Amino acid sequence: MRTLYYKQGKLTLRTVGHGDIGDEVATSVSEPQPCVATIGFFDGVHRGHQFLIHHLVETARQDGLQSTIITFDEHPRKVLQSDYQPEMLSTLDSKLLLLSKTEVDNTVVLHFDKTMAALSAREFMQQVLCDHLNVRKLFIGYDHRFGHNREETFDDYVRYGKEMGIEVIKNEAFQIDGINISSSVIRSFLKEGEVAMANQCLGYPYTIIGKVVNGYHEGRKLGFPTANLDITHFGQLIPAPGVYAVKARMENTVVWKRGMMNIGTRPTFNGKQITLETHIFNFDGDIYNQLLLVSFVKRIRGERKFDCPEELAAQLKEDEKTVLELFEKEVE
Repeated sequence: MRTLYYKQGKLTLRTVGHGDIGDEVATSVSEPQPCVATIGFFDGVHRGHQFLIHHLVETARQDGLQSTIITFDEHPRKVLQSDYQPEMLSTLDSKLLLLSKTEVDNTVVLHFDKTMAALSAREFMQQVLCDHLNVRKLFIGYDHRFGHNREETFDDYVRYGKEMGIEVIKNEAFQIDGINISSSVIRSFLKEGEVAMANQCLGYPYTIIGKVVNGYHEGRKLGFPTANLDITHFGQLIPAPGVYAVKARMENTVVWKRGMMNIGTRPTFNGKQITLETHIFNFDGDIYNQLLLVSFVKRIRGERKFDCPEELAAQLKEDEKTVLELFEKEVE
């Protein structure tokens, strides 16, 4: 998959680094080949997205065209509302990695700014899709809208497309147990602690990334040293408070280690702020200031306040036993 970056009418092939896109310019790209495309934020690249992408790739191959996904470097609402803090399912880097695992030929990352936000759907289709990206067919997600204030409808897109030589096609929703799968639905599951259901909708375990920072060291005193994550820079959604079975790995390594994570305010110690503390089984290395990825497997219990640290330590031993049994069942 080629990753292309579009900014101010110019298309370039770029190398993507952590947190930012386009750190290294590889080459300018002349007019791309005719393509079948779809557009969206694709947060999480979940099974609904994968369903749409499968149809996109299939149609492109039948028509002898390139298949192209068009997405954005920033959440559109964040650009329009400076105080908006999106709760993302994926970072830009992880989204591009997930997209690279599909069979799509190209992903175009649009630099979304206020100038682009001001374009009507018609202007966007003409100036970006038609004039610069050479789109011949456009797949629209069942619930997707684009253009200034999302004012226009699917019927408008079809009408504009006919004028520009772009065939516009609406894709059906992907359902699990009668539920239309969307990023919003998955966020709702995660906020309720239903990570198993969220993972089913994603098609893979929900994963966050953060920097390991200094914590309160209470876990170490209880015999459960933890890696405390700061995920602020990455802007991902934090699941509901509680204890989770997780797998963790350091960035630039391939080994996932088993563990358990506590999300909450540390009520036993009268804490106020949400912390993310990961206890990695059979591990005691110094990983401060490194990036850690944590994948959620299952929520074991909700957050509780204990009468004393000793009571908490006893419960943590029970939690560890429960998590280990869960992982053993996975192996069987």
